Amino acid sequence: MADVIILGNGPAGISAALYTVRAGLETMVIGRDGGSLEKTDKIENYYGFAEPVSSRDLVQNGINQAKRLGVSLLKDEVVGMNYNGRFVIQTKQTEYEADCVILATGSSRKSPAIEGLQAFEGKGVSYCAVCDGFFYRGKPVAVLGDGEYALHEASELLPIAKSVTLLTNGKKPNVKIPSELSVNDQEIAELEGEELLQSVRFKDGSSLPVSGVFVAVGVAGSTDLAKKLGAQVNGTAIAVNGDMQTNLPGFFAAGDCTGGLLQIAKAVYEGAKAGTSAIRFLREKKK
Repeated sequence: MADVIILGNGPAGISAALYTVRAGLETMVIGRDGGSLEKTDKIENYYGFAEPVSSRDLVQNGINQAKRLGVSLLKDEVVGMNYNGRFVIQTKQTEYEADCVILATGSSRKSPAIEGLQAFEGKGVSYCAVCDGFFYRGKPVAVLGDGEYALHEASELLPIAKSVTLLTNGKKPNVKIPSELSVNDQEIAELEGEELLQSVRFKDGSSLPVSGVFVAVGVAGSTDLAKKLGAQVNGTAIAVNGDMQTNLPGFFAAGDCTGGLLQIAKAVYEGAKAGTSAIRFLREKKK
């Protein structure tokens, strides 16, 4: 268990960790990779570097700095979150608990370009099995995705729905599929229905009758995770106040996931603000 768990090991997450660990809080950072910054080549608009700096070096230097100060850094993929009096973070491998969470996983990915996907949002298309699964109890549903995140969403739906089908949209599943879960690897042409979603039509002309499709492509994005706890989301950005706190006490967000200027300088500032706000929250909670 930790005092604070930070999701994301980019500039926002590591910046927050530097403050919380130096305040004596047991700090854990969970990150899958270096995010969008790691995919960039050179950085030359960040303060303090006379010459362009390698983005990979910048990411690794921050991680090394956090390690030196005693931050626990775990390389894992977060697939879910819930709250049972403490925040529970579910990863591919296990679960972790904390009194406070800072979400710093970057901006959310775009939805797959499938005709009808956006049109049926809220009318059969969902992005959160924990949030909306109850509305599809006893009905056939599908999960769109081929990885650990999709498998996690499907497992949430199996006890509720009449049937659950994993739609990989032309890809081979890269996870072990349990026997109770069906898989359809055909490429999707369109989601169909009148007012509500009724079926998925594939490019080979076949179709699958479903009442709901849960989108879980790739890894869980920032808004996906926030919605699982009931945090307020505005489009693809997580809503926060001036202290970087969401509408949920003890749940903070920082960096690209809050929208606005997508720059390292903003991420570092918001991480620092979220870290100091988390320190204050936990100290007041312990009084």
